Amino acid sequence: MLPSLQGKTLLLSGATGIAACAVRLALEAGARVCVVSLRQEDCDTLRQDLQAGEDRLLTVAGDLSEAATADRAATTCSEAFGRIDLLFNVAGLSGRRFGDGPVHECTDEGFDETVRGNLRTLFLLSRATLRQMLAQAPGDDGMRGAILHMATVTAYSPQRDFFATHAYAAAKGGVIGLTRAMASYYAPHKIRVNAIAPGLVRTPMSLRAQSNQAIQELMRRKQPLAESMIDADDVARTALFLLGDSARMVTGAGLGVDAGWTVSG
Repeated sequence: MLPSLQGKTLLLSGATGIAACAVRLALEAGARVCVVSLRQEDCDTLRQDLQAGEDRLLTVAGDLSEAATADRAATTCSEAFGRIDLLFNVAGLSGRRFGDGPVHECTDEGFDETVRGNLRTLFLLSRATLRQMLAQAPGDDGMRGAILHMATVTAYSPQRDFFATHAYAAAKGGVIGLTRAMASYYAPHKIRVNAIAPGLVRTPMSLRAQSNQAIQELMRRKQPLAESMIDADDVARTALFLLGDSARMVTGAGLGVDAGWTVSG
């Protein structure tokens, strides 16, 4: 059963994979959703797939590594729906094509682009959203808002054979540190901040892994609950729990959704 998000407004980054699942589930749970994503075509595809009107689903296209895009998304959401109750920072990227890898092989571009696409984007959208949340009165539940960040299991449980992308691990480790710092600072303001750390999930970003038989064999051992890659829906459902009222006393947490990765050697 999905948590009720009736009357809540969710701002979410990304339009594919886990993000698309989270948008669909949030709409089913009664939320109004504003999506910000890099590619207009991804926004259009999401809207077409979900068949939701603008009174329930808005989209904003733009580069979230630019402050103007983050500010525009937060303003669009708050002006259309009156407030921002929830933020889910999903959007990220793999830096392999830019040169991410083990530190001794990682290129300058690989490091910079990976941090930009996974940490800077999250920071900018969080900043824009917090400015809106702090200015609004608490909701009926006594809270001003809840923020959820996307981390990864490899930030604290590395796997050297197939996932030696050290800039990605560093960026997501930064997400975990930022989550804790934000949670401490904003708790008195009635704003919760948590992180979710998935294992290997079946999404467009993991296509390389999906076609690699050796990685699939590793997942049978490393993620024994799934015996494979994790479905994006499973991560999205956990995200909605952390954003919903059932987790209203939870802040500063980093919750793994890894099908047993961290306890399977």
